[in-house]
Amino acid sequence: LSMKSFGLECRLQPLPARMSKGNQSESSVVRIGHSLNEAEKGHVSSRRESVLQCLLQHNIHCSPEEVPNIALLGSGGGERALLGLMGSLVQLFKEGLLDCMMYLCGVSGSTWCMASLYKEPDWSCRLEEVKDDIIQRLTGDGVSFTDKLSILEKYYQKDNFSLTDIWAALVISEVVKEIDENPLSHQRSKHSKDPYPIYTVIDKQSNREKMKADVFFEITAHEVGYSITGAFVDSSCFGCQFDEGVKKKNQPEMEMLYLQGLCGSVFADLEKTMEELLILIKKLFWRESDVTCNHTSLSPPHLNEVYRVTLTLVELNLLFFREEDTSSHIEILNDLLRGKLNKEKYETVITLQMMPEGIARKKIQEQTLYVCQLYSDWLQKQLNYNGLWMVVIKCIELATRWIWGTTYNFLYNMTAPEVSPCILKKETRHYEDAGIFINSPYFSVLRKERHIDLIISLDFSDDDPFKTVVQTAETCKELHIPFPKVHISEQDKQTPKDFYVFESHHAPTVIHIPLFNIINCEGEVRKWKRRYRTFQQPYSCEMIHDLLEKAEKTILKSHHHENGSLDQAVLTLDQ
Repeated sequence: LSMKSFGLECRLQPLPARMSKGNQSESSVVRIGHSLNEAEKGHVSSRRESVLQCLLQHNIHCSPEEVPNIALLGSGGGERALLGLMGSLVQLFKEGLLDCMMYLCGVSGSTWCMASLYKEPDWSCRLEEVKDDIIQRLTGDGVSFTDKLSILEKYYQKDNFSLTDIWAALVISEVVKEIDENPLSHQRSKHSKDPYPIYTVIDKQSNREKMKADVFFEITAHEVGYSITGAFVDSSCFGCQFDEGVKKKNQPEMEMLYLQGLCGSVFADLEKTMEELLILIKKLFWRESDVTCNHTSLSPPHLNEVYRVTLTLVELNLLFFREEDTSSHIEILNDLLRGKLNKEKYETVITLQMMPEGIARKKIQEQTLYVCQLYSDWLQKQLNYNGLWMVVIKCIELATRWIWGTTYNFLYNMTAPEVSPCILKKETRHYEDAGIFINSPYFSVLRKERHIDLIISLDFSDDDPFKTVVQTAETCKELHIPFPKVHISEQDKQTPKDFYVFESHHAPTVIHIPLFNIINCEGEVRKWKRRYRTFQQPYSCEMIHDLLEKAEKTILKSHHHENGSLDQAVLTLDQ
């Protein structure tokens, strides 16, 4: 992965002028158009000087107008991606290549790394120091239960509380070992010497409805919006209520912890979510049962009742999900609810265990929601209570409905021919982890206005390390977006090499680098994949340092590659 491997010596051509379709609107006004916002243009313009100097250090000479745009992509992969991207960036820094990167883009776990880095102004100038601080935090004690409760209760006050808030407060904080309450917009003007960061998610409804052009949603410190469609709003207004393009109601600005939950929820499933709710219920009960701490306004009998009902309800759902015997829990729930349920609902609970699975699943969902509503009304109206047990009940309801990433739609009720009517007519949208669709942020840098010459794709995926680039090539073909042809042999899928080059005329060149490959794993790719699974507890200190070393080695081997395949690729690029 040398400057020569970028294939730039003979490819440098003046970039097209960055044309803007009108001036940047005020922050509360929606912007329809494909041009970059003025703040990003300014960042890219100033960053170009750093790239130019980096090129000169590698004996590549060009004018400021000829500086190429290089985008570095980090795929998803949970904590493996967090550490993989960190190690890769550190080695790029050591090799003097990091300053060549114009953009740094991530999905899922890679965004956790980005969120940590961009807390620090101009982090790329002192990356070793910043990395040590992050690793010290990741190997530390983590976030207290009290702090998790506090942020969960804070998020509950929003108009659109969803499972994303719960996931961020309870799970992401446990993985990244911190609660970062800084708004995303606070990163503005602090990173003139760093690559421009882009976080990527997808629009869940558009993905479900197969509206591929409207799926890709990008988030930057300055602006958020639909990458391919061309519809944006100031990031400080993301989540505010809009109507006909005008902001009607403010909402709390998106914080970095929530952003990490929004980007990194692909490994959430019903079982994991319910398990987290069980932990929450038990710890909250123990905390509020402590008579020495005045944490609750509920009397002991009422506290005990709401605890037993919520605990039994979650355990019942877990048992049903795992296809285990639910009869004892149904009996317990019947006893707890006797006198509170009407006859029809009471009989529904009794007969659940005798129904076919599909019908029983629907009935248990209905019953769970009914009990949640019943106890929510009881706590609020009869006991005048609106504390943390209301949050717990809402969490159970959201898990039952499986509602993620609910956000006010800034395009609601607009007249915009460029935007699909399906998006315009919904007051809220649901955003989620982009890894559910394509586990790498290609489409944020494939916006033609960004004029990307080279994409360096770091793949930290758990399964097929080529799935992301193959899916991107196929989707680009459907959407008529220039992208190189991608062909991967069956042997490469089983035993991937350390890097691949894909290129074609009138499209960005793509260098694709799998984290675990036959070079840096010395033929033991499966062993390393088994050790670093996506769905597991936070890594130990030893695992963290081993993975960082492996990621650094991947870049090091690519830079100092000895076989002739890279040279042949460069010759082809130069031609």
